[in-house]
Amino acid sequence: MKKYVHYFLLIPLLIFTSACNELPKAGVELLVTNKKKIVLIPGNDSHGPGEHEHLGGCILLAKLLNEQVPGAYALVTEQGWPKDTTVLDDADAIVMYSDGGDGHMAIPHLEHLDRLMKKGTGLLNIHYAVEVPAGEAGDYFLKWVGGYFEIYWSINPFWTPGFDSFPNHPVTHGVPPFEARDEWYYHMRFNEDTKDLVPILKLHPPMSTLDRNDGAHEGNPHVRAAMARNEPQVMAWAYERPDGGRGFGFTGGHVHNNWKVDGFRKLVVNAIAWVAKIEVPDTGFDTPTPTREELDKLCKNSK
Repeated sequence: MKKYVHYFLLIPLLIFTSACNELPKAGVELLVTNKKKIVLIPGNDSHGPGEHEHLGGCILLAKLLNEQVPGAYALVTEQGWPKDTTVLDDADAIVMYSDGGDGHMAIPHLEHLDRLMKKGTGLLNIHYAVEVPAGEAGDYFLKWVGGYFEIYWSINPFWTPGFDSFPNHPVTHGVPPFEARDEWYYHMRFNEDTKDLVPILKLHPPMSTLDRNDGAHEGNPHVRAAMARNEPQVMAWAYERPDGGRGFGFTGGHVHNNWKVDGFRKLVVNAIAWVAKIEVPDTGFDTPTPTREELDKLCKNSK
C-alpha cells in the first residue's frame, strides 16, 4: 500500500482562485493512501494574458484530476523548477507546461529527471515544453517521451485542425471529435524505434501552414519535403518506454481558452492519468466544461 505524507508549499497566488481552494495549502499535512501522485510544474510567464497560461492551465488540470480521476493526487508547484526537488522523487507522473528551447526549465535537471524516468516515472509535456535543443536534451526527450520539437526540423504554425478520428488507445477513450485554433506544432523529431510510439492526433495539415519563410520555427526544407510527399503529421503522441515508464507529448496549449474545448481537455486529462498508470475507463474521465469566467480567473491579468 502506497502512502504519502507531504508538507507541500504552494505559492500564495494559487489561493486567489476558487479552483485553488481545492488544492493542498501551505503547511497542511497530507496523508494520501493508494493514490498516484502527479506533480504539475508550470513555467514562468512569458506572453500576455490568455497565452502560455502555464500556471492557470496546471491549476485547471490538477482540479480536474483531483475531482474526476479516482486514484489521482495532483499537486501544482510554484512557477519554474521547484526549489524543493524532492517533491518529484516519489511522483508517479510529472507534467511540464512551460516555455522551452534553450531556456527549458528541465535542462539543468536532466540527470535528476533521468534517474526518475529509469524508476518508471511518467512524463507529459504540453506545448512549448516539448521543445528542447538537439543533442543531450533532445536525446533525453527521445528516451523519455519518444519525441520533441527540434528547431530547423519542426514548425509552429497557428491553424485550426479538425480531429475527427483517433486510434484505439486509452488516452482517446471517450474523446469526442474537436477542432481548436492553436499553435499546433508538427514534423516532430521522433525516436527511430517507433514500435512503442502511437500517434494520437494525426492528420494532413493544410499547405497554408507553410506560408512563412524558412526559419528556426517557421519552416525548413525537411518539413516542406515531407508535406510534398503528403505525409500525415503528428500533433500528440503516446510512448511506452522500455523501462516501463510512459511519456506523452501534446503540442497544443498556446491558447488558454482552448481548455473549454471538450475533446482537447479530455484528451489531456486522460493522457495524464495514463502516464501515471491509472486505468482509463472505456468512456474516459469526465471533465466538466469550465465557463469563460472560470478560465478568465486563471489568467495572468486576474492575479
